[in-house]
Parts: sequence; C-alpha cells; structure tokens
Amino acid sequence: MEDINIDRQSTGSFALMDSLVRHNVDYIFGYPGGAILPIYDELYLWEQKGLIKHILSRHEQGACHAADGYARSTGKIGVCFATSGPGATNLVTGIATAQMDSVPLVLITGQVARPFMGTDAFQEVDIFGITLPIVKHSYVVRDPRDMSRIVAEAFYISTHGRPGPVLIDIPKDVGLEKFCYEPVEPKSIKLPGCRPFVAAKSQEIAKIINLLLQSSQPLLYIGGGAIISQAHQEVLEIANHFKIPITTTLMGKGIIDENHKLALGMLGMHGTAYANYAVSECDLLIALGARFDDRVTGKLDEFACNAQVIHIDIDAAELGKNRIPQIAIVGDVKNILSQVLKYIQVNKIAHVIEQTRSWNERINIWKQQYPLLIPKTVDYLSPQEIISQVSQLSKEAYFTTDVGQHQMWAAQFINVLPRHWMSSAGLGTMGYGLPAAIGVQVANPDKEVICITGDASFQMNIQELATIAQYQLPVKVIIINNKWQGMVRQWQQAFYGERYSHSNMEKGSPDFVNLAKSFGIKGIKLKNRKDLNVAIESTLKNKGPVVLDCQVKQEENCYPMVAPGKSNSQMIGIAKHVQKSSISVKPFT
Repeated sequence: MEDINIDRQSTGSFALMDSLVRHNVDYIFGYPGGAILPIYDELYLWEQKGLIKHILSRHEQGACHAADGYARSTGKIGVCFATSGPGATNLVTGIATAQMDSVPLVLITGQVARPFMGTDAFQEVDIFGITLPIVKHSYVVRDPRDMSRIVAEAFYISTHGRPGPVLIDIPKDVGLEKFCYEPVEPKSIKLPGCRPFVAAKSQEIAKIINLLLQSSQPLLYIGGGAIISQAHQEVLEIANHFKIPITTTLMGKGIIDENHKLALGMLGMHGTAYANYAVSECDLLIALGARFDDRVTGKLDEFACNAQVIHIDIDAAELGKNRIPQIAIVGDVKNILSQVLKYIQVNKIAHVIEQTRSWNERINIWKQQYPLLIPKTVDYLSPQEIISQVSQLSKEAYFTTDVGQHQMWAAQFINVLPRHWMSSAGLGTMGYGLPAAIGVQVANPDKEVICITGDASFQMNIQELATIAQYQLPVKVIIINNKWQGMVRQWQQAFYGERYSHSNMEKGSPDFVNLAKSFGIKGIKLKNRKDLNVAIESTLKNKGPVVLDCQVKQEENCYPMVAPGKSNSQMIGIAKHVQKSSISVKPFT
C-alpha cells in the first residue's frame, strides 16, 4: 500500500480523505454528484494508490443501508457519501433506520458553495436541519481547517455510548480550498459532553445478586445493546449459573444459540408463545440493552406486571422511559455483567438448582404445547418451511431481512450467530435487506450472506442488483413471494374487515427470475414443494449471486400474533393454526 505524502498546502477534500484513512476506513458506500465532485476527484487518487475503496450504489438510500449492514456485521463505523439536494435527502430513511437501531455511521454530504448557501441555489437543501432529529450530531464544515478535527469528533461521537449516525455537510468550495493542513489524530479527541462510563457501584451489583437469589421465576430479556456490547458470553454464563431462560428482541437475536435449552426465541407481537407466556408470568425481569419497545411489550401496563425489573442500558434516557425498574444501571452491558460474574466468583455465590426447576419445567411444557409451526403440505410452498430449510443449511451465514411477514418468520425460524443478523427493527424499513446484504458481503467477502425478502420489499431497492452485479458479490436473495404486501394484507384481514386496499402486488410485478438475468445474475423460480430442497441447495451452492423467487401460499399468516392493545399472553392464531397445519415442533436445528 503506497503512502500519501501530506502537502502542507492541501485542500479540504485531501484533509477529508486523509482523516478517513487515519480512522481505518476501508470502504465508502456512495453516489457522486455536482456538489461533492471535489471530494470524489480526491477519492480517485486515493483509490488509485490502494488506500481506500468506494462501492457505487444505484441510489443514495441503498448506499446508506449498505454502510449500515457493513457496520452491524463488523462493529466498525459505516461511511457513506452523497451529493447535495436530492442526494442528501435520499439518505434520510437510511439515517433514521440507523438512529432507531443504534448503528454507527458517518455520513458525508456535499453542499453548495458557501456564497450560495441560503439562496435556494440549484440542489441546495438544509440537510443539517432536515436530519437534526435523526442523528446523534451534525456538522457543517465552514472552514477547511476544521475538517480533520470534525472528522475525528464525528467518529468519536458515533461510537461513544449508544452508537448512532453523525452527519458532516461539506460545501463545494470547502473541498477545493487550499490551506495549511495539520492532521488531527483519531485518539487525541476529548469532548466534554462525552463522559467516560464508570463501573457500577458494588452495592448495585449486590442488589442484583440479591434479587436473583430471591427469584424463582426469573427471565433475561435481551436487546440489541447486548449485541453491540458483544456480551453474548457473559449473558450465557449468567443464564447458566442461575438457570435463567433467555428471550430476545428482534435486535437481540444471536445473543444465544436458539437450540440452547434456556433459549426462548423472540418475544413480542410475533414472538414465540412460550416467550410471551414467560414474560407474563416471571417474577424478575432482567432487561439488558433493551428499551421496552411497544412491539415487545404489547399492552404496557400488563407487561411483566408481576415482576421486579432490573434494567441495564448504556443510554440513561431509556431507564424508566416506559417501565420504572427496581434497579437501573447506566453502563455497557458486557462490563456490568463482568462485574456481576466477578462478584459471584469472589463471594462464592452458589445457586440452588431447585429454586428455578419448576419454572423451567413449566416453560418446557409451554414449548411442547405451543411450538413454532411449520406447515408441510404437498399443495403449496410454506414460507416457514423455506426459511427453516435455509437456516438448517446455512448455520454460519450472515442474514439480512426486509420488513413484513418474511421478517417475522425469519426471526422465528433462523438461528444466527452474534452480529450475523441484520434487520430494520425500530423504523421497519422496507427495502433495507438487499443493500444491507451488499454492505455485509463487502465486509465479509469470504462468508455466506443471505437476504430474506418479500416481493413488495424487494421492489423498494431492486436497483441495487446492479451493485451486486458490478462487484460480483455472491449475495443470495430469497424472495418470499406471496404477491401481496403480506403483513398489510394480514392486518387488513384481521382488523379491517378484509378490505384489501392497495395491498395486492400481483399486477405490475416483474418476473424476478428474468429481471435477475438481465443484470447478469442467476435467477431460479420455485413453485412446487417437491423442488424445494433442490432449489435451495442450488441457490446456496452457487459461487455467484442468485435470486430465488419462492412462490408461496398467498393467504399464509404469521402467527403467533399479539393484537394491538392486548397483553402478550393474549396471542391469536395459535390453536386455529395447530388444527389446520401439519407441523414440525423443532423450530431450530
């Protein structure tokens, strides 16, 4: 790798690229345009020297989601470029997605030259103001001398505490202006507002242990904060020591092998019946990196209503926001749990197995009575069977999803490793899965990456097939094609008198197989259950990208389901589904 020599009379664009490389940025996802051309011109030189690589998306939203997937799968900061005006506004959905799911991004937008700012110049928008509610912090670089410092601050802020996106808006003439450049080293930044997190007090740890020892029906409720913290080993040790069942949010998937006897899968609106029953009956709820989201809690005042609550989160704003805990600790989940484990070891705290035996036995009965259901009939293809089969054949794959029924089925039936699950949970962004898979594949070139999507979601960012084709990324796309906006149809059926207003997607939808082929990507159509195994194996074994169009039963609904305004114990669709379905009682293998 050839070094870049610093010319003390450098441009703002040079300072930006030098700062990004100093922060170990390997990939940038983006799309060029007029106001950001000085930066792209500088990027050209850095790419020529092999110091950084740019991945060209076909839409700025796709670039932002790709940077998001890159960040989620690696823990590193994702970087995205876009030009001014529509280029910048096209990032908004991706920025909001990252903000809701605590994903560290640094977004670089071009802006009109400083003399034209505020004049409604061509392709001028106030992207600083537009994105203010959906970023951790924003900058407008008005002096190129501030460039290196601002980049260093942005990277620091993006990952300090609860991660999130940071925007840097750069006027065109700032990128061109020459000045005496003095780089700011990444680790030299200290911001008064970003205070270091202190260890939990010993009396707080003692209170946690005391509640654990008193509880006979404890439950670990794990959110995305535990994944970000990389606390999977500590969570497992705590669970094993006290024999505590574990349920996760959509963001918390991967914290535990879901074949583990203590694993309950996901809870909430489309969570497992036994997870929802457990949270309704527990006497102690240990919430780790979770925010008591409405899709998890159902009717909030009936959520774990008999339980005392321990809440550990790195964001103080989440403590007590939706549920008042008995013990609230601000801090990194991994660090706090490490303190708990050390306390157990030092004080030789044993756990009486009998204390939670009946609780775990009761949960095991629920698992047998209310398993996740996999319809297996010769008449039609079931989405659950397809997704379950993919999971069985791809035990170490990275999975991305779009949003809807297929997302919930994937959450129910796919067993993943930590940081191998990428899904838009908080914002629920259709069109996320395909571009996110691009970012994951770029970050993990030798790993298997699978996008589970629906026919409606897939069409939201379908143009990113061109990015996959250009870079020959071996992403496998599994389309659960029911010719509907599946979750919208299910809600219209259940709550809106079967008035299917504009949710059918059959008319006007492309032939996905031929569309894939037009991009130079292999396409496979799966229509009959007898061809299921051959089609999936053919897809997964192919060395290049593949689009597998699975034409599933159109009326299949996603169960269990907690209706709006109901408690988690009031699930619908369980008994009815058991009577009508041929089932497999093993959701994970």
